[in-house]
Amino acid sequence: MDALLQLLQKDDRVSPAELAQQLNISEKEVVAKIRKWESDGTILGYHAVIDRERMNPDLVTAVIEVKVTPEREGGFDHTAQRIARFEQVESVYLMSGGYDVLVIVHGQSLRDVANFITNKLSTMEGVQSCTTRFRLKTYKENGMLHGMEEKCERLAVAP
Repeated sequence: MDALLQLLQKDDRVSPAELAQQLNISEKEVVAKIRKWESDGTILGYHAVIDRERMNPDLVTAVIEVKVTPEREGGFDHTAQRIARFEQVESVYLMSGGYDVLVIVHGQSLRDVANFITNKLSTMEGVQSCTTRFRLKTYKENGMLHGMEEKCERLAVAP
């Protein structure tokens, strides 16, 4: 991956001048690359990584493994795209292995997630079955550690 993209992925608030200095290229070149990536869809957007447990400790996150019947012309794409349009859905991935599509959803309660699965997801044409797993605790998300303070493992030196 391009070094500029790696820096932007770690912290997108760094100014083009700072990025240019870190990469030993011109600020103009940094701005041009970023504009190109934004226009061609390489950079899809910018967002903050939020500790959801601090924001709302009752928020429920579920990871749902979905088996899908592939469509003749669209394979898994049409079903996955329909799933992705639901507001509860954060991410959708085509997977290899024992299931076809991985869906990550958020709800205000277990009941919210259960209603989404029983009333919307599992009733969709093409969805064969769903297996749901719930997030219990987050340790790292999008490259950011959550609630983990560095502990000094060294013993104190006594005089």
